[in-house]
Amino acid sequence: MTSNEINSVRYGTNSTVITDYSVDGVNTNAATGQDETEWTNSKASQYLGYYKTIPELKMAIDTKATWTVGKGITAPEMTMLLLGTIKGFGKDTFNSIMENMIREYHIYGDAFAEIVRDDGQLVNLKPLDPGTMKIVVDKKGMLKRYEQIGSGYETIKFKPEDILHLCRNRIADEIHGTSIIDACEWIILARNEAMADYKKLLHRNIYPVRIWYLDTDIPSKVNAYMAKVAASKGEGEDIFIPMGAVTTELASVPAGSMLNPLPWIQQLNQYFYQSVGVPQIIIGGSQELTQTAAQIAYLAFEQCIEEEQLYIEEQILEQLNLEINLEFPASLQNNLLSDQAKDGTQEEQLNQPSQLSPPMMRQGEE
Repeated sequence: MTSNEINSVRYGTNSTVITDYSVDGVNTNAATGQDETEWTNSKASQYLGYYKTIPELKMAIDTKATWTVGKGITAPEMTMLLLGTIKGFGKDTFNSIMENMIREYHIYGDAFAEIVRDDGQLVNLKPLDPGTMKIVVDKKGMLKRYEQIGSGYETIKFKPEDILHLCRNRIADEIHGTSIIDACEWIILARNEAMADYKKLLHRNIYPVRIWYLDTDIPSKVNAYMAKVAASKGEGEDIFIPMGAVTTELASVPAGSMLNPLPWIQQLNQYFYQSVGVPQIIIGGSQELTQTAAQIAYLAFEQCIEEEQLYIEEQILEQLNLEINLEFPASLQNNLLSDQAKDGTQEEQLNQPSQLSPPMMRQGEE
């Protein structure tokens, strides 16, 4: 007999069914204590695939590179003459080489260019593929040499002073930079999966799924009928079926059972641009922003670009012994200060006591 006692109540647990979100621990890629420690970017081809496939990622990285190079460079006359002789692979300029390398270190984490000298004088910078470059350090983690590896040629070894190496967002004692793609990869995948699902959903509105009940199971007849149905759908024409030969049922999704994916896609889009550090307003986004909010977003981006420019200027001085200055395209800082001054003036005027004469009193009033 079944027991109905209240003390027979039992409870379960979801601890073995539902797993809490967690992040795996990661160690730095540092020197291991051996005579030599080597590192090669094993995800280089995947990173490049993301850059060439995901339009918003390409736009964000290109925007950072374009804004960092800005209006070009200023430098002493002799330096400008020297930089004017640099041709890269033959049709480059120093500006285009820098823009190329900025894109590279955002994609791969590192950017490399061979420093070509003639009698100790800089004559060229030739960009290299980060996917073919190996970084080698000694047991103390100090840079020892670079190696260019590849299937079509022998390994080429370079001294540290023969390679211009831009190592961006280096963490602790790691011997390489950090790609911007690692932090936003999940957002990229989630956004594109949602867009692909929504595309399929829209197609289902035009070409709904139907269940067909045929009065035969002969493969040849079934295949022939399937071909006719497919042809009628593709051409948008009617299909005529003998009475009783086939019945069909529309496998539709009940109204109201589908969530609208557009807010989710839009939210992922916003998360993406936040993670890569490029406001949508910079690349022509049509977000509903007030003028003040847009100015603050622009000013925040301006600080990031100025830091990026400072990094490039310091590395050029450190590795090439050339002093340059990267010009910023356009600044809103002066405009904001001017607006604040105007706002302050208006507020002071409002807070000042009235200068109007007191109202005339009637006789007998004090």
